[in-house]
Amino acid sequence: MRNLLILYISLIGTIFNSSKEDVTKTESVNNLPNVIYINVDDLGWKDLGFMDNGYFETPNIDQFSKMGMTFTNAYASASNCAPSRACLMTGQYTPRHGIYTVSPSARGEDSTRKLIPIENTDSLKSDVFTLADLFKKAGYTTGTFGKWHLGKNPLDQGFDINVGGSLKGNPGKDGYFSPYKIDNIKNGPKGEHLTDRLTSEAIKFLHKNKNRPFFLYLPFYSVHTPIMAKEKLIQKYRQKVNNPLEIDATYAAMVETMDSNVGRLLKELDILGLANNTMVVFTSDNGGIRSISPQAPLRAGKGSYYEGGTRVPCIIRWPGKINPGSISDQPIINIDFFPTFKEVLGIELTEITLDGNSILPILKGDTIQSKPIFWHFPIYLQSYDEAKDDGRDPLFRTRPGSTILFKGWKLHWYFEDQGVELYYLPNDPGERNNLAEKEPKKVAGLMKKLTDWQNDINATIPTELNPLYVSKK
Repeated sequence: MRNLLILYISLIGTIFNSSKEDVTKTESVNNLPNVIYINVDDLGWKDLGFMDNGYFETPNIDQFSKMGMTFTNAYASASNCAPSRACLMTGQYTPRHGIYTVSPSARGEDSTRKLIPIENTDSLKSDVFTLADLFKKAGYTTGTFGKWHLGKNPLDQGFDINVGGSLKGNPGKDGYFSPYKIDNIKNGPKGEHLTDRLTSEAIKFLHKNKNRPFFLYLPFYSVHTPIMAKEKLIQKYRQKVNNPLEIDATYAAMVETMDSNVGRLLKELDILGLANNTMVVFTSDNGGIRSISPQAPLRAGKGSYYEGGTRVPCIIRWPGKINPGSISDQPIINIDFFPTFKEVLGIELTEITLDGNSILPILKGDTIQSKPIFWHFPIYLQSYDEAKDDGRDPLFRTRPGSTILFKGWKLHWYFEDQGVELYYLPNDPGERNNLAEKEPKKVAGLMKKLTDWQNDINATIPTELNPLYVSKK
């Protein structure tokens, strides 16, 4: 009997201590902000109303920019979808995870590729620690609503909820209206718009998790091709007179639908009383497609490592932490979000290598030390529109190469011909005036930083010649 009594007291103590630990953990987590990360697909740097192009109408995002901090020099870690998202989710540059592009690395005509490109990976490895895993480690509920593009199912990569995410990178032909052609989503009423539906699912997630900390990842399929939109909005933009850049009317209509849904989500945060304790990030995964929406004065667009392919819109709102309407011109890159969230959450990850830097000081009104930003693209990406891509040559948006940006100076190094281009972006954001011959010391300094980084990160450079290549000389 005495032994039973001792066992009973021991069990009660264990339960009490366990409950106490749970309460302490809950209280600790509840002091941390909810986080929403809106990742629009292929939205160009200038494709928002507050950027003053006079054509797009995005009243909700315009208002959102007045409530948070706008970054004028924000960058994606890659100029197309899958690698940029892999960098975001891992906090690592492309050589670490091996996702360089979508589909094969040998794109374009065989006879036009001088080198054998480095082999591409299309999915994150199952043991990779992701941004979702980081939030899970901090006790958050995690949900993703939209394009994943990094494996078959994000539920295998740290997410609790997945609607619409798989390895697919676009909604397919006629796929923006129900019945849908993507995975892990149920069809809605015929004609329902995918962007509307994903936002509705995200709002359900808000309601279900309003009393617990959450990480909501909203990677819209919009505004990726196929370019499709609601007919009424298409007609509205076709009738607009002020369109000197000849921006596609259907694309502009897609952007407005996206904006309306961002507005729906932000309004729901207010209704649920969650806005003051929620950090919201709005950005894009890469630059816009130049033939659909020119990014002038920036050169080129999606798929290129000129500014039009990598510079993206970025706004962050965090009430009580970020001064409303503030603007930062400090360069940031999407791999910076992982260490930023890590610092916000107070999580130690000594066993994981992160390539970015926390931008929390910037959000609080301070500055951070200038650091080089790197891109590595050891593969080929064929042209989208030869006449409009505005790349280095008409056949490819990008040939194999690496790029570095440091203190306004940007250097491109191409592996096929060892070509070097140097631009000073404050004076030449369109990258038209190559200063490589005039600034040999600057070239040498940047090349050393670039090659040191390549060696440190084990960035593979293609050197094997392609036997099918046909020289034009």
